Amino acid sequence: MQRLLKHICAALFVLSVAGHSSEALAQNLRTADYGRGNIEELSNALEQVGNNPYAAATEYDENGNPIVPEEQADSAKVKIKKPLESYFFSDSLRGERLLMWNLSTSTNNITFQPIDTLIDDFQSDYLFLKKDVGDAYLGPLGGASIPLNFFRRPDSRDFSFVNSYYAYLFNPENVPFYNVKVPVTRLGYISAGQKKMAEEHLQVTHAQQISPSAGFNITYNNQNTRGIYNWQRSKVKDLSMAFSYTGKRYSLHAGYIFNSISRRENGGMVNDWDITDTIHESSLNIPTRMRDAENEARNNTFYLVHSLGVPMARILPEDFSIAGKPSFYIGHALRWEKWGKKYTDTREGTTYDVYNKQGVLESTEEFYDNWYINPNFTNDTIAESLLSNRLFLQLQPWSRESLVAVVDAGVGFDVHSYYHFRMDDYLTGFRKHNEEEVYVYGAAQGKLKKYFDWNADLRFVPLGYRSGDIEAGADVALSLYLKDRPITLSGAFDFYNRTPSYWSQSYFSNHFAWSNSFAKENESRLEITLRAPHWKAEAGLYQSILGSRVYYDEHALPQQASDVVSVSGAYLRKDFALGKFHFNHRVMLQWSTDQKVVAVPLASAYLSYYWQGEAVPNVLTLKIGLDGWWNTKYYAPGYNPATMQFYNQRETEIGEYPMINAFVAAQWKRARIIVQYQHASEDLLGTRAFFNIPHYPLNMRVLKFGISWNFYD
Repeated sequence: MQRLLKHICAALFVLSVAGHSSEALAQNLRTADYGRGNIEELSNALEQVGNNPYAAATEYDENGNPIVPEEQADSAKVKIKKPLESYFFSDSLRGERLLMWNLSTSTNNITFQPIDTLIDDFQSDYLFLKKDVGDAYLGPLGGASIPLNFFRRPDSRDFSFVNSYYAYLFNPENVPFYNVKVPVTRLGYISAGQKKMAEEHLQVTHAQQISPSAGFNITYNNQNTRGIYNWQRSKVKDLSMAFSYTGKRYSLHAGYIFNSISRRENGGMVNDWDITDTIHESSLNIPTRMRDAENEARNNTFYLVHSLGVPMARILPEDFSIAGKPSFYIGHALRWEKWGKKYTDTREGTTYDVYNKQGVLESTEEFYDNWYINPNFTNDTIAESLLSNRLFLQLQPWSRESLVAVVDAGVGFDVHSYYHFRMDDYLTGFRKHNEEEVYVYGAAQGKLKKYFDWNADLRFVPLGYRSGDIEAGADVALSLYLKDRPITLSGAFDFYNRTPSYWSQSYFSNHFAWSNSFAKENESRLEITLRAPHWKAEAGLYQSILGSRVYYDEHALPQQASDVVSVSGAYLRKDFALGKFHFNHRVMLQWSTDQKVVAVPLASAYLSYYWQGEAVPNVLTLKIGLDGWWNTKYYAPGYNPATMQFYNQRETEIGEYPMINAFVAAQWKRARIIVQYQHASEDLLGTRAFFNIPHYPLNMRVLKFGISWNFYD
């Protein structure tokens, strides 16, 4: 738009000799904004100064642009840039410089997301600590974690081994897509600790348009730690390459994803009192339970979702979108992905000595009880792939802003392939096992202006693997406005009855083997939330009824609960401000009727107290304060390296340790800078029991430095 206005202004300067008022002309041109007005408005503005080549246009091309006689266009030397035409973007969004969204691969819809360019939450460099009350985690960056909030825990059935790394991984549902007026590049880097123990987080993002409706972006993340404790190195690498075309009638989203997890598994501390009761000169002197075990997991994903819109009413040249017209869309989605995992160890490296506090040897123990394949070393390899094809039809009876906006229907065919050894034939080598399924689905959504939104969906598997599975959900949101400030009450209900993960039923490795025939799991979940963004307040009530729940017991083996389990939750967020001082609070209360099946802390909290103000007006903003996480004691999940799974251990209660970070964050023009004293609470509060997961201590205090810089070219 800016370039277009520059060209127009230059032409107007020359034409102003005709005696027309530039002030009056500028007033008319304000309605000809690129992406907001239309060609006729621009023509009317130019007609006031004469010599308007577009006034001679009698025909329009397929994109709605005027076809102008060549000689008249050359005489004016005015070029109109092709506008942003899309049924995804309303008129209020077309003029935005930066737009970011996620794609729903199950429906032909997108969800807009805020672009993180401010210093809000910038100090939380661990991604899993940015949501509500945070996660329980193994300690270092790049390690496994599990949300304290049960209602936010990942529940993917496909290659469930990597669920504990959910916060790091790209998938087609969370990949960012952009529409930008100018190329955008973001570079971010955070580092902490001595070189041989350092944590590092590198992020690179570049987004650029090929045309107003077509663009691509590349995002790369590298999050790793060399390890504060013995044999603790972790490294997670993620790459997303995405392309989008959001045209007037045709849309396309496509991309490639690469995820990589590499971790040295130390099994935790031999003696927890080495942390709680002893101060060592170096954390590397603390003995760990494993010394040579490693996990590696990799993923490649290709995906494509595209659709063609067919209007059922006449499209005028000035229409930038068919979103306001009765239409239907025919689409196709393709997805191929493959995950592979390799785990290695030796018997010698998983055997450890246990000493008492007086230094007397008490016993020699082994981390694993079983060695099914080889008694001396482990080399377990498994893989899983998915090929999914889906055809869908979307009906838009009136417009995308109406009470019945869109109605979706589709059919899909999935092929699951599992590569692994089996208990009865492992000597014959690796085997591939295929499962196919056909599913149908439907969905609908709508809105009533800005006051009411609703949507509903249903998915059913009539044939093949997972036959009889059903998933259904419905959401409603009612918004009221006090002086244009929204207060939104929303409710959501979800139900599923589905086949458990393949790997919870069939698995054979050197340390673990099982063959189960579990019944279908089911869950009914109700969520009610009240949000008041202006007052920075939010409250939520949650209830889940779980039937035939599959979980990992105290021996890290999958089991199915025989009784119904109820999990209830209440969440409250309220941020206060007193001048430039801010006091942010997030609190979660949870109850589980069977902690052996679903373990949750009774109370969890995240508090952030800080001062924020402009050190240099309009140039430098500072944020100085403390972040803290805390939860009550409970039987926190244990972690099993061989399966990369959290399980419900019943030996040790973990909790009531306040983890506090002190930080100074600054925003200097386009750059954000962070200096953080991580784990500042160590040795300050009369306890050293800094564990989130049994035997896995949090990192000791360390100083972090980081910068994130945005470039607009």
